[in-house]
Amino acid sequence: MQCQTVLPGTECTFWAKKGCIFQGGSCQNVVEECQGCERIVKGTIGEVCSVAPSPTQKWVGGLCNFATHRKVEIQSVETKMNPLKASKKAAGKKK
Repeated sequence: MQCQTVLPGTECTFWAKKGCIFQGGSCQNVVEECQGCERIVKGTIGEVCSVAPSPTQKWVGGLCNFATHRKVEIQSVETKMNPLKASKKAAGKKK
């Protein structure tokens, strides 16, 4: 259904026949961590997220899973191999 309060005319999963069913009855403004994200849109109450009605809750775990301006850094972990196994593995490849 289409939102009629904060983002009039846009599809909203929290909009029902009785209005906004999200806690508080409306989307919340974006937080400081959201600045720079492509999903921020201007609403009647200011800047809001187009996919998450409560940006504060999305940042509680560290990184919002909808954030387009921050990337997760994947760190490769080098595994230590037993020197004896390594020598046997190397010897087996020579054959």
